[in-house]
Amino acid sequence: MKTLIITVMAFTIGHSSSAQGPGHQRTHIPGHPRVNEVNKRIDNQEKRITEEKREGDITGKQAYQDRRKLTAINREKRLMRKTDNGHLTPGEQKVLNQQLNRNSRKIGS
Repeated sequence: MKTLIITVMAFTIGHSSSAQGPGHQRTHIPGHPRVNEVNKRIDNQEKRITEEKREGDITGKQAYQDRRKLTAINREKRLMRKTDNGHLTPGEQKVLNQQLNRNSRKIGS
């Protein structure tokens, strides 16, 4: 019984960081330069949202909406990666970057 409890606790601790949202993912993945670039942009936008909310430039509601858009983009990235063994094609990276560009322009506006 003790082993089961310890195993469950280790599994929970090991997987808790992946469920924290778009800003808490592993940014650098060796051998995945297009994924890394998109992850870095998602992380940067998450930081901007947090900073703008802290400074009072956007409301909590706007921050929530901006984060929901980032979550949707991140979800789409994960689905794209599933079809190419964890990688992103140049075309998929372009689509994600266009979405991130639009989202970036809307942050704080």
